[in-house]
Amino acid sequence: MSRSALRVQGAVPSAGQQQLATERVSVLRGGRMLVDGVDCSLRPGTVTGILGPNGAGKSTLLHLLAGVLGADAGTVLLQGRPLNRINTRERARSIALVEQSLPDDVAQPVRAVVALGRTPHRSLFAADGPLDQAAVERALVSAGAQHLAERMYPTLSGGERQRVQLARALAQDPSVLLLDEPTNHLDAAAQLETLDLLQDLAADGLGVAAALHDINHAAAACSHLLVLHRGRVAAAGPTGSVLTPELLREVYGVNAVLLAHPATGRPLVALSR
Repeated sequence: MSRSALRVQGAVPSAGQQQLATERVSVLRGGRMLVDGVDCSLRPGTVTGILGPNGAGKSTLLHLLAGVLGADAGTVLLQGRPLNRINTRERARSIALVEQSLPDDVAQPVRAVVALGRTPHRSLFAADGPLDQAAVERALVSAGAQHLAERMYPTLSGGERQRVQLARALAQDPSVLLLDEPTNHLDAAAQLETLDLLQDLAADGLGVAAALHDINHAAAACSHLLVLHRGRVAAAGPTGSVLTPELLREVYGVNAVLLAHPATGRPLVALSR
């Protein structure tokens, strides 16, 4: 992936301004509280890792933030406005979501799939203009998918599809990027490239939030963490203050030793039963 290949278009909110936030949001399904009174806030220039064991509510919270799912209680705010009062097209100009499950029924070339990210910026039935084409090319380069541009999407591997879906999201030129397990399907080198890209995008002004399964990926790439346990917030704040042996024992039921990564100095977590 090309570092800093993508530059955020348009006005970028100041670093202190909330881009996307929840206020006491809850989701109840089948008699079970999937998300229970969660407050969170995403700001420009930050990478927030959403952690927690399976079933903790990570994907549900991302879908709330993206407006894909409505809350049973509480409010989601986009730059201070209730998200449910913003139309889908306007919402898509600000928020892009990369899902964990990848579509497998898209019989289109990769470039056309990535160009779908430009839909919120075009008039209905309008063809791609020069600005759209440039945005698609930037997104392909940033996601490391430019060599796939002429391939048919169904012929791609899971890791290649992951890159293409990331490129589609970047082509939206969002101010907030949400990702559900973005390193899933990727090999080790591509995982590290993706984490670098998320940091680069935040440095360019995006608010980035990613649900992550790997604690060390979160420790390596995230400036802030939100840790969920049984649908509730167990801890939130800067990565260095949130990751503690006590928290990891309480949430994951494992023993943890925190070390300093010899190359980066970032936290490195060694787990044991």
